[in-house]
Amino acid sequence: MTERRFAVAIVGGGLVGAALAFGMRTQGRRVALLDEGDVALRASRGNFGLIWVQGKGLGMPAYGAWTQRSAREWPRLASLLLAESGIDVALRQDGGLAVCLSRDELKLREARMDSLFAQPGFERHPLDVLDRDAVLSRLPCAGPHVAGGTWCAQDGHCNPLRLLHALHAALQRAEVAYLPAHPVTAIAVEAGEFALHTSRGTVRCERLVLAAGLGNAQLAPMVGLAMPVTPNQGHVLALERVQPFLPFPLENIRQTDDGTVLVGDAQRDSGPDDRLDPAVMSAIAARAQRIFPFLRDVRVNRAWSALRVMSPDTFPIYAQSRAHPGAFGVTCHSGVTLAAVHALVLGPALAAGALPPAAFPFAADRFDVRAAA
Repeated sequence: MTERRFAVAIVGGGLVGAALAFGMRTQGRRVALLDEGDVALRASRGNFGLIWVQGKGLGMPAYGAWTQRSAREWPRLASLLLAESGIDVALRQDGGLAVCLSRDELKLREARMDSLFAQPGFERHPLDVLDRDAVLSRLPCAGPHVAGGTWCAQDGHCNPLRLLHALHAALQRAEVAYLPAHPVTAIAVEAGEFALHTSRGTVRCERLVLAAGLGNAQLAPMVGLAMPVTPNQGHVLALERVQPFLPFPLENIRQTDDGTVLVGDAQRDSGPDDRLDPAVMSAIAARAQRIFPFLRDVRVNRAWSALRVMSPDTFPIYAQSRAHPGAFGVTCHSGVTLAAVHALVLGPALAAGALPPAAFPFAADRFDVRAAA
C-alpha cells in the first residue's frame, strides 16, 4: 500500500470539493482532492444548474447574504475558469422568474417574500412581483394558467456539467493532486496529522476538509464533527432541443445554451434511493405544460434523479473541529449557486487555516440546543 503526504486534503470531488480545491490551487501539489468517483451518490451530476437568489434565507438571513455574495462573484469565477481551463460554463445572469399558476399561489409567494425581507438583518435584493400581463410581456408563449410570478435580476444559470469539468481541468493545470477511486473508509489522528485510509493506501495531511456530500454524515464524527445530512431526491426531465423561447431561467424550467429544455422539481425524503418515480415525473411534466402548453408536443429524451445533500434546516454547514482544529466540514445543497463563494472566499480561507467570518452563522452548533444556549 502506498502512503502520500499533503498540506491539505479535500475529501469529495464534486462541485463543493472541486470549488474549494480551486480556491487552494495556488498551493499546487501540496493539495490533494480525494474522489470516490461516479459510483458515489453524486449530486453534482444531477444538478439543475440554477444560480438562484430569490427566496433564499427565510429563517436564516445570513444565507440570503451569502447567496447574494456568490451571485455577485459568479462572473469572476466564470472568467477565471475560462482563462484557466478553456471551458465556457455558459453563465447567464439575465434574471430569473418564479411562476405562479393561480392568484392564490401568487399571494402566497408575495407573503413569503414579505416575510423574507422583514427579517432583521436581511440583506434586501431587487424583487419585482409581476402580474399576468407583465409575465406575458417577457414570455409571450406562457399559457392561460399563468397568473404572475416574482422576478429577481440577480438570478441566472449555467451548465453544471461544464462547471464540474472546468473546475477539474483548472485543478489539473495547477497540478493539484487528483486522487480518483479513493473512497475514505476511516480517518485517524496521528502525531498531529490526519491519516485517511483508502483502498489505495493512506493519505496523510496537515489539514483536512470534508466535502463528501452525504458521506460527511459518516466521516465527520471521526474527527469530532457533526454533519447531520440526509438525502433529498429531485427529478429532472431533459426534453429535445427546440428553438430559443426562454431567455432566462424559471425556478423549475430552463433552456440550455444548446436549446435543450430542462424541467426539474420535487423534493422527496426517499432515503438513499435515487430511482426515478413515474408519478413524480408525470407531475413535473404536467406543471411545465401548464406554464408552456406547446411543451406537450416536445419529446422527453432522457430523465434522471439525484440526491440532494440536505441539513435539518436546509442551510449549509461550515464547521471546524474543536477536538482537531485542522479538520473542517463543508456541506450544502446549492453547489452551483454557492460555487463562487466556495472557490473565491471559503477555499482560500480554509487553505489559511480558518473559517471566514461570513461562514460563522452556518456552524453545526445550531442543531444542538445545549451548545447554542
